[in-house]
Amino acid sequence: MTDYTIRRARRDDIGAIVRMLADDQLGATRDDPEDLGPYLRAFEEIEADPNQLLVVVATGEQPVGTLQLTIIPGLARRGALRGQVEAVRIHAEHRGSGLGADLMRWAIDESRRRGCALVQLTSDTSRTAAHRFYERLGFEPSHTGFKFKL
Repeated sequence: MTDYTIRRARRDDIGAIVRMLADDQLGATRDDPEDLGPYLRAFEEIEADPNQLLVVVATGEQPVGTLQLTIIPGLARRGALRGQVEAVRIHAEHRGSGLGADLMRWAIDESRRRGCALVQLTSDTSRTAAHRFYERLGFEPSHTGFKFKL
């Protein structure tokens, strides 16, 4: 598939993004496309932070994929920057088309362009197909992640 663009998300993309977040086994329990208020507030914060980049893959103007890339400065690894990828989603009708791989390659290239030494992500342990996808792209399952719900 080559008829798409990867661009910064806009405020009017938020509904489509939230529907993609809610359209999977985990997102269905934690995201609500009927109440966009919290998402619009988060979007404003993301837009105001130069180390945050929320992008969509769009066919025409319609978002069919998304991810958030955060550039994290740190002291470890001689002060290296890291690209943190979050909330990767591809619309159900476009899964398996290669769009997700193109989007992830874009995130890797953008991280490199911004001077990052590595790109990292976490993935819920139940998402075994996603793990295979990331490994095919060259990601290594090198760490164990932990979460503490507040």
